Amino acid sequence: MHHKHQMLDHDMAHMHHASSDGDMMIHGGHMMHMGNLKQKFWISLIATVPILALSPFMGLHLPFQMTFIGSDWVVLILATFLFFYGGAPFLKGAQGELTAKNPAMMTLIAMGISVSYLYSLYAFVANHFLNPQGHVMDFFWELATLIVIMLLGHWIEMNAVMSAGSALEKMAALLPSQAQVVDADGRQHAVDLKALQTGQTVIVVAGEKVPADGLILTGQSQVNESLVTGESKAVAKIEGDQVIGGTINGNGTLTVKVTGTGENGYLAQVMKLIQQAQQEKSKVETLADRVAKYLFYAALIVGIMAFISWFFLADLNTAFERMVTVFIIACPHALGLAIPLVVARSTAIAATNGLLIQNRQAIEMADKVTMVLMDKTGTLTQGVFKVNAVQVNATTLDKRRLMQIFGALERHSSHPLATGILADNREQALPELQAENVQTMQGVGLVGTIDGRNYQVVTAAYLQAHHLDFDRKMFQTLAEKGNSISYLLQDQTVLGLVAQGDQLKPEAPLFIQALKKRNIQPVMLTGDNQQVAQKVAAQLGGMEVQANLKPEDKAAIIKDYQANGEVVLMVGDGVNDAPSLTRADIGVAIGAGTDVAIDAADVILVKSNPNDIMNFLNLSRSTNRKMTQNLWWGAGYNIIAIPLAGGLFAGLGIVLGPAVGAVLMSLSTIVVAINAMTLKLKRNE
Repeated sequence: MHHKHQMLDHDMAHMHHASSDGDMMIHGGHMMHMGNLKQKFWISLIATVPILALSPFMGLHLPFQMTFIGSDWVVLILATFLFFYGGAPFLKGAQGELTAKNPAMMTLIAMGISVSYLYSLYAFVANHFLNPQGHVMDFFWELATLIVIMLLGHWIEMNAVMSAGSALEKMAALLPSQAQVVDADGRQHAVDLKALQTGQTVIVVAGEKVPADGLILTGQSQVNESLVTGESKAVAKIEGDQVIGGTINGNGTLTVKVTGTGENGYLAQVMKLIQQAQQEKSKVETLADRVAKYLFYAALIVGIMAFISWFFLADLNTAFERMVTVFIIACPHALGLAIPLVVARSTAIAATNGLLIQNRQAIEMADKVTMVLMDKTGTLTQGVFKVNAVQVNATTLDKRRLMQIFGALERHSSHPLATGILADNREQALPELQAENVQTMQGVGLVGTIDGRNYQVVTAAYLQAHHLDFDRKMFQTLAEKGNSISYLLQDQTVLGLVAQGDQLKPEAPLFIQALKKRNIQPVMLTGDNQQVAQKVAAQLGGMEVQANLKPEDKAAIIKDYQANGEVVLMVGDGVNDAPSLTRADIGVAIGAGTDVAIDAADVILVKSNPNDIMNFLNLSRSTNRKMTQNLWWGAGYNIIAIPLAGGLFAGLGIVLGPAVGAVLMSLSTIVVAINAMTLKLKRNE
């Protein structure tokens, strides 16, 4: 299966701005801007400090608090500003949730801050104008801290999920500041990278950074792509190959035609993917929303019941106070930090372990995975092929000519089999032939024209499907030795074959055994022949094998598994696996930097180590456990606190005072923070 590596263009200038400031879809469909959120937090925090110093805490005067003539007016003015400025995202978010008839986190927060503000406003009027001799407790302290902590929680979460984007943004710094452009008359001159245009020709000498995405016109070299793809091995590049801006040219001088500049090249595309992923809403967040919804309805019901009960048992003021206490306690400060702190910690751990999680929904789904399907070449094996045998059938050809024809066609492919043939041709110092109109046959090979004659590179499965004659015994012998075999056709006649061998990745057997220990079924999906696939499976300790597959076959197999209730994680090396990575519940790309990793994967492993998949599964399990724990710590105590705050057990002499409620909220916030920080990754080694 051969694929050209295609580079897609996007506007990097726009992306740089978008990923720097960042937008994030929060609850209720309200788009919160990262820059605005950060600004809102700091300004709200500044406004909160004097409120904390001048107003009582749930009726209690703390040692650091003070008052002076007019101080309560200062508190009122600052709290009003804080409610309308800092609370705006939550009020708008609640409006979106209520419009959708789905009250959740934003509605709960909006209820807490609205009730705090409106009741405190009533308390201010009552204390100053209606009954100056009495005292109605206000909740300005709680209003301020609730807004600030909720803003902090959303900022932490957005900052965490954008950290990967910030890391990729640094990739832009890999680009040189200038490029050596060749004019039409052959003269060279340096231009700023910003002035570089698509279609221009640049010279890249040995040791220099490639200034932009492009196509090699002349020259050959070993290019270090590790800073972009994470792959440590230098990649051989020859005429017709594509290069990525930011990679480092090795030992040769290249003349490159620019296909994508710094503003619309590969790096910009990766950034765009990150930004899109940041707007995904994970199912765990939906769980947090569901908890918030239950709290909202519970508080509403208990609060109204408390108001009615205390109105008849005591007076209007007591009834209001009980109801307001219920509404405020129902929106615990810790709930705003429960998920964001875990996400921040999990994202940091993932980044330091080479895991780029682009769809956070994958974290929650990973704990339910029952099957891991994986491509063979480049995932379980090194993907570095070596020519082991060449067989010529036609009397008009010799081995050198056969390999030249193979090379002319394979030069237009980035498949590992193509790399092996081209490397062998270079070792043999074979003169290059030029092929025209070369096209990829999905899941089969290549077709093209050389010296006016049409040739095809195909698999044994293609020959069998078209009932073409070939030496099956030879195929059997070579395949049983673990070779992948390519055939050359001309006018439906087999001219010869090339057999190439691959090596297992040393980490692969441990990975397969670890999956089995977790009762996850490993399945190999490969376009290679059955004999090679079975041999590899045996070396890995045994696993289910599906061979001779085209890309669409893999996607169909995944669909069948899913129809049977399986939760499927698909692992691919970024070549030919786009349909199946998209179809799977979780798509994991091994080896960042390929077009499929950019287009289809939920998770990218920066290092091409299959063991990192187990690390991802382990991290997912730990993250989900911490999120569930934090939701209980952040909101679970309300099962007891809400009825007590409403005074529903007052007949037994048990009433939760506002001060006790405040202490419980503070303790749960501390526990949530400590619990999130204890999240760790158990590595699979």
